[in-house]
Amino acid sequence: MDNITVTSPLLPNLDELNKLMQDIWNRKWITNMGHYHELLEAELAKYLGVEYISLFTNGTLPLITALQALGLTKGEVITTPYSFVATTHSIWWNQLTPVFVDIEEETCGMDPAKIEAAITPNTVAIMPVHCYGKPCKTKEIDAIAKKHGLKVIYDAAHAFGVKVKAREGAGAWKSILDFGDISTLSFHATKVYNTIEGGALVCHTKEMKEKIDHLKNFGFEDEVTVVAPGINSKMDEVRAAYGLLNLKQVDAAIEARQKVAKKYVEGLRNIPGVRLFKAIEDSFSPLAFGEGAGERLNYSYFPIFINEEEYGMSRDALYEKMKAQGIFSRRYFYPLISTFEPYREYPTAAAENLPIATKVADQVLCLPMHHALSDEDITRIISIISSLNQ
Repeated sequence: MDNITVTSPLLPNLDELNKLMQDIWNRKWITNMGHYHELLEAELAKYLGVEYISLFTNGTLPLITALQALGLTKGEVITTPYSFVATTHSIWWNQLTPVFVDIEEETCGMDPAKIEAAITPNTVAIMPVHCYGKPCKTKEIDAIAKKHGLKVIYDAAHAFGVKVKAREGAGAWKSILDFGDISTLSFHATKVYNTIEGGALVCHTKEMKEKIDHLKNFGFEDEVTVVAPGINSKMDEVRAAYGLLNLKQVDAAIEARQKVAKKYVEGLRNIPGVRLFKAIEDSFSPLAFGEGAGERLNYSYFPIFINEEEYGMSRDALYEKMKAQGIFSRRYFYPLISTFEPYREYPTAAAENLPIATKVADQVLCLPMHHALSDEDITRIISIISSLNQ
C-alpha cells in the first residue's frame, strides 16, 4: 500500500515549463528583475486583488524585510508562539524583542484582548499570523494598532488567495492582504501556491513598494546609489516562470482541496475526542455560501485536535500509529516557538502565559491535505482515525 504524504507540490506542466525555459535561455537574463519576474508580479497583483507586490526568493526574507521597510530598529514586537519559527526569527534578526501572547482556541490566531494587555511603552509593532489560512481578527487588531500608534505586519504564509466579506452584497470581497501595513506570503513547495521556493511582500503605496524593492536588491536605487543596507533576496527568472504556470492552475487546486476538506469534515465530525478546525467546518454550513458567506478559505491545511481523555489515545500515539500504516501527518505547530532555546528565557514565553497555545500545540494534528489526494486516500485516513477510537 502506498504512503500518503502530508502534502504534495503543485507542479506545472513540464512541456509548458520547458517552453518558458527556452525563452529564458534565449533572453540570457536569468535574475535581477527580468521579464518573468515583472510579469509574475503583475499577474499575482491581479489575481490576489492587491496593488503592490514584491517578489522574494523565499518566504522568510519578506518577514525580515517588512520590519526593515517600516523602519523598526529597536523595541518590542507582539507576536504569536503558535506559528512556524520563521515568524519569530524575523524579529530576532532585526534585533527587536519578541513578546508572545496567547491565541484563541477556536481560530488559532492571536487573541486581540491579550494583544492590548501586552502593549508597553517599548512596543513598536504587532506581527499576527493568519493560521491555517483562517483570517485573524483584523478589524480588532488594526484598531488596537491605530489606537497605540503601532505597525502591523501580517504573516499570511498560509493565506494565499484568502478573502473576507468587505461589505453587504454579492461579490463584495476583499483580499486578506489588504489589512495592516504589510503582509507577507510564502511560496514554498508545501504551500497552496508555490514557486518551488519563494515569497512576497504586499504593501499599499508606490513609495513603500520602491523601498522594499531597494531593500531586496542590496539597497541599490540605481547603478551608483545605495540608499539602505539591503540584502539579496530577489526571485530568479526560472522560479518566476514556474510560478506563472502554477498561477493558471491554482484555482483548480484550491477547489480540489475544498473537496478533500469536505470529505474529512463529513467523515470525522462525529468521532468522540476529535475536534475539527471551526473555520473549515463552518465553511460547509449553509451560511458559508451566498449572502451569508464571510470568508473564502484556501484549505491550506486540515488540522484536527485530539482530546486524549475522550478519544482514548494521545495525539502523539495517533500520529505514530498513522505513520506505521503509511500515513504521514504533521504536528503543526508543535512544539511552540516559545519553547525553543533561543526564546524560552523571554518572560512572555512561560507556559502559564500561553495556556491556550500550549493546549492546542499538544492536541493538533494536521492531516494529509493537497490537491492530489484520492477518494481512496481520504477514506483510508478517516477509517484509521475512526477505528483507533473504537
